[in-house]
Amino acid sequence: MKVNEIQPNAAIDTLEVEVVEIEEPREFTNFRGNGRVANAKIKDASGEVKLTLWNEQIDQVEAGKTIVIENGWAKEYRGEIQVGTGKFGKITIK
Repeated sequence: MKVNEIQPNAAIDTLEVEVVEIEEPREFTNFRGNGRVANAKIKDASGEVKLTLWNEQIDQVEAGKTIVIENGWAKEYRGEIQVGTGKFGKITIK
């Protein structure tokens, strides 16, 4: 799959992208507990999209690295498409 093929509320089988930048992580507390979340900008030859990173994913991913997102999801938030791994997906560093 390519970035320009991502649709909101759709599954992402496999997406290989370069990490452009990662924002500062934010701490959160909700009914599930505490954690960290950060947004990253990712791209391939077809375009750019935002990636939501949770907890340990923030420490694994670095700007300039190529990653593969498997079994991920896409949603629209504040008019922008965002990609994430969800409960069952994973990120692999190449």
